[in-house]
Amino acid sequence: MRIESDQKLDFSDVLIRPKRSTLSSRKDVDLDREYTFRHSQKKWKGIPIMAANMDGVGTINMALALQEHHMFTCLVKSYTPQTLEKHQNQLNPQYCAVSTGTNAQDFKKLVDILNKFPKIQYICIDVANGYSEHFGDFVEKVRKTYPEHIIIAGNVVTADMTQELILRGADIVKVGIGPGSVCTTRIQTGVGYPQLSAIIECADAAHGLGAHIISDGGCTCPGDVAKAFGAGADFVMLGGMLAGHDEGGGQVITEHHFTNQRDPETLEDIYEEKRFVKFYGMSSETAMKKNYGEVADYRSSEGKTVKIPYRQNVDVTVKDILGGLRSTCTYVGAPTLKQLSKCTTFVRVAKQFNSVFGNGTK
Repeated sequence: MRIESDQKLDFSDVLIRPKRSTLSSRKDVDLDREYTFRHSQKKWKGIPIMAANMDGVGTINMALALQEHHMFTCLVKSYTPQTLEKHQNQLNPQYCAVSTGTNAQDFKKLVDILNKFPKIQYICIDVANGYSEHFGDFVEKVRKTYPEHIIIAGNVVTADMTQELILRGADIVKVGIGPGSVCTTRIQTGVGYPQLSAIIECADAAHGLGAHIISDGGCTCPGDVAKAFGAGADFVMLGGMLAGHDEGGGQVITEHHFTNQRDPETLEDIYEEKRFVKFYGMSSETAMKKNYGEVADYRSSEGKTVKIPYRQNVDVTVKDILGGLRSTCTYVGAPTLKQLSKCTTFVRVAKQFNSVFGNGTK
């Protein structure tokens, strides 16, 4: 046993210090990034925000909506080749990835999908624990089988394993263990790493090898997205911030809540209609029963199921996130998203905002 005593930071532990800026308007900020990936040598250009491969987020309809903004979607693992076939002419292969697990059946399904749809260029190899030898072996196997594809692999939170996955064949490493809004890994296992520090350390490791990282999880507002980019993330993956929209496909639940008021004329109780959508972690009991029929005897749930407000079309949320990101750039004098990390100085804080009238979210 050993203890690392140096301070590790989360998004809530810091603010970005403002600096002089020559930008006169948010509209002058360029959020596009262009990357060349280490192994495939393929190029990508767009706004590097990703929808997570979670039920209610990483859907085909979400991908169709986000590709209009040149944003990316990692599709959920449960899509069959038959479902993908129906939409192959609509999906832009530059802005979506197929996702896979690491068992033999997963690999067979991946091969089947890529044989049928050669236009697909991005493979997201996704497990909760990216530290197993088996996971590294699987990444290497996929790289040897598909040398020209772009491989996303994770999740990890340390520099050494980031480099290991890159050397095994990953172009992009997914960073984050336990920070998600519906993830209970830290509660169930005691394992995790503060997300801001994970980004800083893993980005440094990846960039030294000419590769890239995704900050996966922990963002609760546009300011957190900006902090992730400021810390060095090449992409930022969002789950909860993109959940609850029409494009996620979840059932809308309508409830009527007593407002503690009565109609002054009829004296009848006044109720307010509220609409919600279920959102759950992909290691939750809900997800495991849906996708596998049960929670296996040898494991426990590491996710939770919650009701979140129904938020209609995702375009409104996207514009809010991108508007916040542009505003961050104007505060620190970064004319492009690429320059944001170079212009970022984090300030340690004990309090983020004034919460007297709520938590600051819409």
